[in-house]
Amino acid sequence: MVRLNVLMATVVLTLAAAPVVADTASHAAQVEQFLKLARADRMSVPVHAQVQQMFAQRFAQAKAPADKQAVLERYQAKADALLEGAVGWETLKPDMIKLYGQHFSERELKELNAFYQSALGRKVLDTMPELTAQSAQLAQARLESVVPEVNKLLEEMGKELK
Repeated sequence: MVRLNVLMATVVLTLAAAPVVADTASHAAQVEQFLKLARADRMSVPVHAQVQQMFAQRFAQAKAPADKQAVLERYQAKADALLEGAVGWETLKPDMIKLYGQHFSERELKELNAFYQSALGRKVLDTMPELTAQSAQLAQARLESVVPEVNKLLEEMGKELK
């Protein structure tokens, strides 16, 4: 009789958990679709480009002869492999799915996915990188104008604290 109760409890718990697993899989699929639409797989491209540039600058600073170009390319390839292992899409994807899944419900993700599939959503995706860069430049330019004043305030506070 005890075995039957244990068996029945196991069956009930298994059946009760099935919708949760399905909901979790469905939710994760919505997150994955959103990340694909948002082009999250391209997130590490600027990092790769920046590191490639760092190696090229070091190569130029060393005034390496042209016949050493293969050395530069070999080290750039090694750096790319390191970066891919650390911040490549296949490495980040499971964590990104979990992260976005914690912050957006399945319903919200469906709405986001519908938006990013629309003409306006695609325009947002296409223009956002340029708008973000231009916004950062605007903020940086304004910030530079107050840096001397902020430094002066820091100096004054330091004197007052002595």
